[in-house]
Amino acid sequence: MENYVNQALFGFYPYLALAVFAIGSWIRFDREQYTWKSDSSELLRRGQLRLGSNLFHLGILGIFFGHLVGLLTPAAVWHAVGLEAPAKQMIAMVAGGLAGAACLLGLLILIHRRMVDPRIRATSRGRDVLVLVLFLAQLLLGLYSITISAQHRDGLEMLKLMDYVQRIATFRGGAVELLADVHWVFKAHLFLGFTIFLVFPFTRLVHIWSGFASALYMLRPYQVVRQR
Repeated sequence: MENYVNQALFGFYPYLALAVFAIGSWIRFDREQYTWKSDSSELLRRGQLRLGSNLFHLGILGIFFGHLVGLLTPAAVWHAVGLEAPAKQMIAMVAGGLAGAACLLGLLILIHRRMVDPRIRATSRGRDVLVLVLFLAQLLLGLYSITISAQHRDGLEMLKLMDYVQRIATFRGGAVELLADVHWVFKAHLFLGFTIFLVFPFTRLVHIWSGFASALYMLRPYQVVRQR
C-alpha cells in the first residue's frame, strides 16, 4: 500500500501538476488576459508593501534559481568543476538559508498587512490567501530541512533528491525508488512544491510570466519605423 501511495504522490502527481501548470497557464493567457496581473493593493495601503515585497521577491528569486540550477545540473558537472557533494550541500544550506530567511520575513510582513488591514482583507480573495499559506508552509519546510541536512553533511541525501528531480524532468524511470529512505521533510517539501505548480494558473502567480517576458523584451531587435 505504501508503495502505491509513493507512486501516486511522487511518480504520477508531479506530471499532473506540471501539465496543469503548463496547459492552464496557456489557456488563461489565451482566454483571460485581463486577469494576467498581480492585483496590487498598493492603492489601498502603501505601508509595509515596499519592504515586504522587496524582501519576499529578492528571497524567492534566489530560492527559485538556486533550486533550478542546483537540482537540474547533473552531479558530474559539479564534480568536473571541482565542487564535491559536501561542499555543494554547504553552499546550498548557507545560500538557501539566507534567501529563505529574507523571503520568510517579507512574506510575514505581507501576510500581516493583508490580514490586519480591513480594506485589504475585504478585497482579498480566497486564492490570494491560499497562495500566501502555501508559500509560508513551503518556506518553513525548506528552512527546517536545512537543520536536517546539517546532521548529514556528506551530501548523499542531496544527491538522491537531485537524481529524483532530474529523472522526473527527463521522463526516466526509477525516480520514486530514490525517495524510499529520504527524510519526510524533503518529501513534504517536494509535494508542496508540485502543489504550488498545480495551483499556479488559477492564482495571481501568473504575473510571474510577465516578469520573464519583460526581461526578454529588453533583448528584442530594433524596429525601424519609416514615414510613408
